[in-house]
Amino acid sequence: MERAARLIKNKKVSREMVTDEDIARGVWPAAVGKAIAAHTSRLKVVRNTLVVEVEDATWQKQLFVLSHQILRSLHKLTGPTCIESIEFRIGVPRRVPQRAGSRQADFSTEANAPYDDAETIQDPVLKKVYRLSRKRATA
Repeated sequence: MERAARLIKNKKVSREMVTDEDIARGVWPAAVGKAIAAHTSRLKVVRNTLVVEVEDATWQKQLFVLSHQILRSLHKLTGPTCIESIEFRIGVPRRVPQRAGSRQADFSTEANAPYDDAETIQDPVLKKVYRLSRKRATA
């Protein structure tokens, strides 16, 4: 990867096709290691700063401490680049895709009756009070 990055950096034609951002994305796992690369995403070069999204504030703090070492490692792999500093930002948490579950549990024993969450209340008096209050709230 190091050789490819240096070859690309030296050619004027390839500079038009491949940006510093593309090169940084390509060498990022080699520069920081697989463990850290798994907890980072969305690398972007803004002016002379490489902006990296991290999972949470803990990763942000830990990687900030290592930013000079990571920058040296990036420069070692790519040669001198326009990247002068690294900024770590907390990324927006991504939602995990959810599978459509069995709807059997959402229905009571009657075939067409909708699920009544009052059925989970064990105390018969509280169950009745809950149903009456729910009926008043929806009326």
